[in-house]
Amino acid sequence: MLGRGEGTVGASPQAQSPPAAEDVRAQLDILFASPELDAPARARRFLRYVVEETLAGRADRIKAYAIGTEVFERNSDFDAQGDPVVRIEAGRLRRALERYYLSGGRSDPVVITIPKGAYVPHFAWSKPPAGEVHAAPATTSATLTGPKGHAGNSPPQNWTAWLASASIVVLLLAGLVLWALWQTNLAHTPQASAHLPPGGPALVVMPFAALGESPAAKTYADGLTEEVLSQFARFKEITVIGRETSHSIPPGTDIARIRHDLGVRYVLEGSVRAAAHRLRITGRLLDAETGAVLWSQTYDEDLQARDLFTIQDDVARKVATAVAQPYGIIQRAHQTRAGARPPGDLEAYECTLRFYDYRAALSEESHAAIRTCLERAVALHPDFATAWAMLAVLYLDEDRFGFNPRIGSATPIERSLDAARHATRLDPENVRSLQSLMMALFFAQQPAEALEVGERAVALNPNDTELLGEFGTRLGQAGAWHRGAELLEQALARNPGHSGYYSGTLSVYAYMQHDYVRAESLIRQAALEKFPLYHFVAAVIYAQLGKASEAAEARDEFLRMRPTIFERWDDEMAKRNYRPEDAAHFAEGARKAGFPVPGRTAAEATLQAVPPKR
Repeated sequence: MLGRGEGTVGASPQAQSPPAAEDVRAQLDILFASPELDAPARARRFLRYVVEETLAGRADRIKAYAIGTEVFERNSDFDAQGDPVVRIEAGRLRRALERYYLSGGRSDPVVITIPKGAYVPHFAWSKPPAGEVHAAPATTSATLTGPKGHAGNSPPQNWTAWLASASIVVLLLAGLVLWALWQTNLAHTPQASAHLPPGGPALVVMPFAALGESPAAKTYADGLTEEVLSQFARFKEITVIGRETSHSIPPGTDIARIRHDLGVRYVLEGSVRAAAHRLRITGRLLDAETGAVLWSQTYDEDLQARDLFTIQDDVARKVATAVAQPYGIIQRAHQTRAGARPPGDLEAYECTLRFYDYRAALSEESHAAIRTCLERAVALHPDFATAWAMLAVLYLDEDRFGFNPRIGSATPIERSLDAARHATRLDPENVRSLQSLMMALFFAQQPAEALEVGERAVALNPNDTELLGEFGTRLGQAGAWHRGAELLEQALARNPGHSGYYSGTLSVYAYMQHDYVRAESLIRQAALEKFPLYHFVAAVIYAQLGKASEAAEARDEFLRMRPTIFERWDDEMAKRNYRPEDAAHFAEGARKAGFPVPGRTAAEATLQAVPPKR
């Protein structure tokens, strides 16, 4: 149990009692105020939760389930074994703390760690490196003397004033070397990732400006800049210039100079204005070549309604999602420029842009051309993990949608698995690689393994709407319709421009809940006329509602596009991992619509074989 400052002033850390509760909380404030702690808002919430629970004497309650439900807002049916979010975030937090105490936190008085194998934090006084304790008496004394002569190794109680004074000195020194750092960093500009071929977009995030007279605005702006950088780094389709370079760019630097020296096409800049408990955060994306404003948004927040870390996390996520997601501002801007080029001038990156067009329409006509384009891309750039991942999806679509199947010794699913695994070997934290592996495993009838990979991908980037939509769909097909629909709703809210796919899958969810009226509304919103399964889903919904003519029209269109699918009905249901009751529900609606469904499907036979519950 932690006491209240029983240590002796001036004694060595080893001779003192463990840090008291107020010492630990003071260290926690130092951690969260430091730009050297490279941890997103969710990891900071994790750390604050486990620290406060421990200080309150409830360390025995710190289990994966409690963290998952109370920190990460999982539902009460959260399964820590099936959902690895707590383990993943704990690992990240451990690494962030290790890096912090090896760099900016070396002189901090208290060390907070999360030992491996558990989630209960450990608190200890910092041990000065050997040979440094007596190395410069005057300097050591000044360093260990806080405000009002607070001496010795016991941490000062009034950290705020002391840190503010130190910050002024640091800022003055930083101003003297800022231009030199800028020039030095230009010589070491980060290059595009080895997994991204030439032509991919590059972005620099400028430090957010603090506006107004509130001294807190600078702290808010710095914290938001770090969180935005962290969120952008999750999107592997773009290259984000490192924080050291972006922080060294002097305020007011001409955008043309940034473009020339860093080679970036896009610049994100923003500001934070604080007044009392109100915050106004503004962000905008600039085209560094033309100076045009491609996107701008203002967020008004109330610090009395939500805590600062929640605001930072939410705003940074919204900014990163709007700008960097597969259907976002940068992708559309790149696509517009690519469309002006002759068809023969197609670079590898532009294949990935066309892939997202294909995913939005799910058209067989575009499938073959994009598959060829991506095969050419990986031949030219064999380390381009994202292209391999997209190719895996196109191979899979030969089987699940019947699009342009190739005849060969390897089946489409086998080729999809090979390409997806190759993509994850090239870049294990590439969300698109993990998404393709999840999809390939799912259709290879390995749903448990597939969903585990999907959880890893969502933990890496919960902002990626392409991933959220796909993972939500797989969860639903495996029977977790409620959580799957939640993810699809999130994707739809963040990316309404891709509403067809999300609405179509949500219509299946409504159908499985026997809410046929809502299912009809959603399938009409989907409007994916070139996608065969759209017509099948529409037909069974109309049939359940008794709309015979509309059901017949949708049925005939589907049979025109996929005339032989009912010869393999049971296989088609099995590869999608539908539960027997869901597959039987589809069969019921299909018969009402007039589809040639077998008289007794495998799912129906399974249900009939199960004895009724007493």
